[in-house]
Amino acid sequence: MLPIIEDCFFAAIAAVGFGSISNIPTRAFYGCAFLAAAGHGTRTLLMGMSCISIIWASLAGSIVIGLLSIPVSSHLKTPAESMSYPALLPMIPGMYAYRTINALLQCTEPSPDNILIHNLCTMSYNGLVCTIIILLMLIGVTIPIFFFDKYSFSATR
Repeated sequence: MLPIIEDCFFAAIAAVGFGSISNIPTRAFYGCAFLAAAGHGTRTLLMGMSCISIIWASLAGSIVIGLLSIPVSSHLKTPAESMSYPALLPMIPGMYAYRTINALLQCTEPSPDNILIHNLCTMSYNGLVCTIIILLMLIGVTIPIFFFDKYSFSATR
């Protein structure tokens, strides 16, 4: 249980950092940290205990962020989007993006054909996984906000 708590804690810190550069109101930092901890904790829990892939676990984590952002935003009187998007940023798959760029740069070096094909396959796989995760996270956080539009857009009134 301790790794999940640590994961939630560091995701909350990262979300507050991303929120500070996104210029959200200072009262929204707590909500942003809570949303990031809930979403990232959900993803870690699903990947670790249920053996669900990172793609589907990230979708579930982003749906949790989207669903929780509506009551949190109405409580803090801030737009749901201003807290949910910085909370999503710690869930971006950085290793997949790094491996994609690394394989792309290795493709530019002179090498035998089998190594070039391996680098192209590595770049394609990691790039595709990274793109799918980011798109599903965006969809997962946006659908609850639009589905409960009566509550989410009236949060700042």
